[in-house]
Amino acid sequence: MLYNIFIIIYFAGSLAGLSLVFKKAGLAWWKALVPVWNVLLWTRLCDKKWPSYLFLFVPAINIFSLLLRVTDTARCCRRYSFWEQTFAIIFPWIYLPWLGANPRYVWHDAKTDPPEKVKGARDWLDAIVFALVAAMIIRSFCIELYNIPSSSMEKSLLVGDHLVVSKLSYGPRASMTPLAVPLVHNVLPGTNGSVESYSKLIKMPYHRYPGLTHVKRYDAVVFNYPDGDTMCSAQLSNRSYHELVRNYGEEAVREDRVWNEYGERIEIGKIRVRPVDKRENFIKRCIGLPGEEVQIKNQEVYINGAKMDNPEEVQFTYAVLFNEIALPQRVLQQMGVSNEDIARAEQQRAYMGTPYYILPLTREKASRMASKYEVVDVQPLVQTVDSTHGNTDLFPYIDTLFWTVDNYGPVHIPAKGETLQLNLQTLPFYRRVIEVYEGNKLEVKDGQIYINGQPTTSYTCQQNYYWMMGDNRHNSVDSRYWGFVPEDHLVGKALTIYFSWDKDRSKIRWNRFLRNANKH
Repeated sequence: MLYNIFIIIYFAGSLAGLSLVFKKAGLAWWKALVPVWNVLLWTRLCDKKWPSYLFLFVPAINIFSLLLRVTDTARCCRRYSFWEQTFAIIFPWIYLPWLGANPRYVWHDAKTDPPEKVKGARDWLDAIVFALVAAMIIRSFCIELYNIPSSSMEKSLLVGDHLVVSKLSYGPRASMTPLAVPLVHNVLPGTNGSVESYSKLIKMPYHRYPGLTHVKRYDAVVFNYPDGDTMCSAQLSNRSYHELVRNYGEEAVREDRVWNEYGERIEIGKIRVRPVDKRENFIKRCIGLPGEEVQIKNQEVYINGAKMDNPEEVQFTYAVLFNEIALPQRVLQQMGVSNEDIARAEQQRAYMGTPYYILPLTREKASRMASKYEVVDVQPLVQTVDSTHGNTDLFPYIDTLFWTVDNYGPVHIPAKGETLQLNLQTLPFYRRVIEVYEGNKLEVKDGQIYINGQPTTSYTCQQNYYWMMGDNRHNSVDSRYWGFVPEDHLVGKALTIYFSWDKDRSKIRWNRFLRNANKH
């Protein structure tokens, strides 16, 4: 509601100010209220050439054009102050009414009496402020650029792919942490991640403006890491704080005294609590939608009992055995296996004492690998259910559930307005939904569940949730490890690849330019 009021004030104030400016310039005030025509008349008043009219109809570019009209309007009234024009760009809904209503400022025809020109450093200042404000608006409400840092989505999206992500698709999310350094996500550059780029003095409620569409199955979605509300600065998203606490205890993690089973110290660093919009960005594919039931059987995904198609480039792990005369590295590089995956496979061979290379491959690539004369055997590795040891690394971390990444579930995905039945068996699935994502106080006393101090056996969800998985199924930390992705964590939809760099070969992947990032 608060954000809707702000939007109404912003546009109402801007239109009211434009009406006063039109009247001052000798036009009928009501023409400023006619959509599209008002902007065309405004552009003509500022004596702009024909390309300016075209720019008004180009998404994102039109934001620059409209901001330029505000500064052009200030100049036509002989207002040249740097700080005043900066204020005009940031707060047009205040500036335009003030300029239009002030009788001291007379409108000057832009054709016959061109505004005074500014030079030198002032030109640079104007350009920097204008570009900064426009970039902030575009980044917040239209599109943002991301790069793929890990292999969790291979081979659909590769390490080194740079993506255009649309925030308009699911609706722009208003900032929940408005006091922040512009164009920076959560830490200041050059500080090695030690200085946060935002302040939590002001916290705003979640609000999403209407979008062009809704999340659909198989969408490649960028979202804030759900398990990243509390994080260790030395680990970021490599290992979540909650995983470390489950494995080593909260006291050991808090006091930075954690050693793994091999006697190696796990560095914790500073423990931080981050708001939703400042958590690390992840990209995965949406597999399950609100209200659905997801299950995995022998690597195949089932939704509400129906088998789903796998993405075309989905990868699983295979054991590959080469003959004695083969040069495995050369063969694997020819097959497009990354140097990182090759190095990991060689480490595993040495550690496990096995002749096999354990590699992530698409099914098509595994078939091609098996046909090579250098290859003796290719076997898929499926993690079967172990009925003797529960897997507490997988959500919901219950040792009586004998699930694996290849045989998992079923799990019901909560939907907005849905009432969940709660008991001690279902609570582990939805505790984080109730307690963390929707901000309730939850307790269990003498076998009875209390929410906000009231005993209950049910809970009605306040937002939608999604099930996200990486296409590199055995090398992806996804919903199988940390559960549901709340709607308020959604950032945007990956649209297209605008650049791709192959770090293994130090060259540009030209064949990936302008490729659809949602191909599946």
